[in-house]
Formats: sequence, C-alpha cells, structure tokens
Amino acid sequence: MAIEKVLVIDDEPIIRKSFEELLRGKRYGVTAVATLRSAEKLLKRDPFDLIFLDVRLPDGDGTELLGLIAKQPTRPLTIMMSGFGTVETAVECMRHGAFDYLIKPFSLSQIEVLVKKAENYQQVLKVSDRLTAQCSDSSDLTGESAALRALRTRLRKVAPTEATVLIQGEPGAGQELVAHEIFRASNRAHAPYLTVNCAAEAPGMLESIIFGHEKGAFTGATERREGQLELADGGTVLLTEIGEMPLHLQPKLFRFLQDREFARMGGGKPGKADVRVLATTQRDLRQAIARGTFREDLYHRLSVFPLDLPPLRERHADIAPLAGHFLARLARQHGLVTPGFSAEALELLQAHAWPGNVHELQSAIARAVLLTEPATAVQAGALGLPAPAAISRSPVSVETVRPAEPLPSLPEVEKAHILRTLEHTGGNRTKAAILLQISIRTLRNKLNEYRDAASVPQ
Repeated sequence: MAIEKVLVIDDEPIIRKSFEELLRGKRYGVTAVATLRSAEKLLKRDPFDLIFLDVRLPDGDGTELLGLIAKQPTRPLTIMMSGFGTVETAVECMRHGAFDYLIKPFSLSQIEVLVKKAENYQQVLKVSDRLTAQCSDSSDLTGESAALRALRTRLRKVAPTEATVLIQGEPGAGQELVAHEIFRASNRAHAPYLTVNCAAEAPGMLESIIFGHEKGAFTGATERREGQLELADGGTVLLTEIGEMPLHLQPKLFRFLQDREFARMGGGKPGKADVRVLATTQRDLRQAIARGTFREDLYHRLSVFPLDLPPLRERHADIAPLAGHFLARLARQHGLVTPGFSAEALELLQAHAWPGNVHELQSAIARAVLLTEPATAVQAGALGLPAPAAISRSPVSVETVRPAEPLPSLPEVEKAHILRTLEHTGGNRTKAAILLQISIRTLRNKLNEYRDAASVPQ
C-alpha cells in the first residue's frame, strides 16, 4: 500500500475523531493534532505519506506549513481543508503545492475517494521514478556525428517548451530514450512521467488505460479508475507506437490535445488534465493517413515539433563511442573488467549495417561481455555478427568506414531483417516480435504490407 501514515491537522475535535475512526478502520496509521506548532514538531520527527491540513488554525494559516511539508523525504501529499472555500483560496493552495482541496462540511465517502486518489498518485510517482532510473543514462546519446549533434540541438530547443513532440524512427533507434531526455530537460522533470504502449495493450483496454473508466463501464469495472492522463496531471505522458492506436480512439486523443479535456469510458462528467504528450512511431504516419488508418488532424496535433531519429548506419562516427559506452556499463553491471575491443572487433562493428539500430548494438555488446574472459579484449567472434566479405587489417577511422556497395533503401533493410528473423524463429511470429523488439501487431502489419506489395503487378 502506497499510503501508510496519515497526519490530520484540524482544530475541530469531531473532525479529528472522524478521520481517526475511518482511517484506522482501514488499517492506516493516523496521527491527529490541532495546531501548526504540534504539526511542525511531528514533521521534524516522523515521516508521513498523506496530510489533511486545515487552512484556518488557532496559531496561523495552514498554507504556511506547505513549505516545510515539501522538504519531507517521503514527499507527502497534502489535502487542504476549509469551511470558507472559494475558488481563489483553492487556487492559492494548489499553487503552493497542495495535492487537492476539500470544502467543509464533507462526507466520509469524500475522504475515502481522496485517500484512494492519493494512493494512485503515489503509485504513479513510484512508477515514474523507476522509469527515470532505468533511462537515467543520457550518455546513450553518445557520439559526435553531425546527425546526432543536430538532434541534440533540437532537443535543447523543444525540451523547455510545452510543445507536443512526435519522435519518428526505425525500430531500435532510441525513440523512448529521446522522449525521456525531453522530459528530463523540461519544466515538468519532477512531475510524473508515464508511458503507454499503444500496440502492446489490448484494443478494448487501451481506452481505459489512457482515459480511465467509470464504475460499470464494462464487465469487471467494479470501481471508477483514473487513466494515465489523469494520473499524470502536471507531468508527461509518452504514447509509444502511436500509429497502432485504434481509429475509434483517435478523436478522443485529438480532443485532449486540443482542449486538455478527456472523457472516461462509461460516461460521466468530462475531466481536465495538465499533461504534456510525447509520442513515438516506427511507422510512416503519412502512409497510414493515406490508407485511412490514422487521422490527419491528429497527426498535425502530434507533430507540432517532429523529431526524426537517424538510423545508426548513417552515424558511423557514433558506433565506436556507443559501443565503448555500452561495454563499460554492461561490464560494470556484471562485475567484469574488459579492456576494450580488438582491432578486428572494431572493424566488424563499423562494417555491420545495424538494421536493429542502437538496440541491436547494445544486444551485441551484452552478448560479447558474457562471452569474453575477464581482463580480455572483446574479440570479433564474441559479437555474434555476420562477417563481411572482406575486412581490412589496417587501422580504421570511424568517419571513413563506408560499405563497398551502395546501401539498400530503408524499407529493403527493414524487410530483410524482419524476414531473416522470422526464418531464424521457424516462422514463430511471437518469438520474432520479441527479437525485433516490436509488438506482434506491428509485425503482423509489416507482413501484410509485404504481402500486399507482392500482389501488385510491377
């Protein structure tokens, strides 16, 4: 349970007693005091997860305590209470960091709803912190190629703004990493950061996950539940593989981007949320628009600031630094020491076309770390990459390595990689999707495209 200890600060004995009886009956630890001075002593000594704080107290204004509460290591959520509620007072409390506002007189059911809302929000913060920890290494954007320098420049420009960003690129190019870099450099960096994979979720549940649902909206909906947009209020939501979003949900997302207003499944009063939306796609959305599977108005709303990620094969100057970065990090994770790459291994890394982009490079380095003896340089064979027809034995400049033949087009590389992976898995689409790091739905759409193209007379 995310909420364990609750502090109630109110000078009315009956209110303190009501809180104590209700919350202790639900197995929360509750402490109730009547003054700011008593609360300050408690906060310096004990951690709390949730605080109910009256605005008017015998020894001062409750909002004066919000600054001290904000410094608590447990990051407690504060719900202000007042019998003299006005819109102006509520706005002022929220501006000073209050989580919510409760107007007296209130019912026990209102308290229960707010505690549940606070629990959900605390869980969101834990998920957000975990995602931040997983993506905290910005050196995954290591490199000095012209393409990467241009990308970093655009990142610095868009991150501090509130613009919606559409991040486009091949599978494995690092779309989610770039999205996290935007979040981390934004003004919302200390607010929730949630991710929804539009391809991984069942179409029937995706609407509930994003927008929430009311009690009874569908079989099994036994209570109202907030969606990710509502839970991330004040923060950022990343919608990955946005091109896989079902057509019937796209108008709802368009409305949110237009008015910051959403409707839960099952009706109910529309809600509002202050959320910045980032989106990623591996598909060409303009082609999806032409096929009628993606709305053009939504595309323009999402692509206020489009970012196109260059594939790794167009960033030769970044391959060696990235490989070295991954080697150091993965060796450290496994408690190993490796002095680097042999000359042959570096040449092989430069010669490979990297159809799986940065993800494929990271996988190759992870495999090599496990196959390499401690204190030994990584050899070419440990990378598990196909050998090129010929590799020069002379030192290679990462800027000058170029394939002997012209590179195939992007769709040809992608198609060859997908078909080769399917062949490797014996036609098992689920295993192939896992290896390709895409959803089974995306794989199915790709195969349908190849089948349709083959049936068209040339």
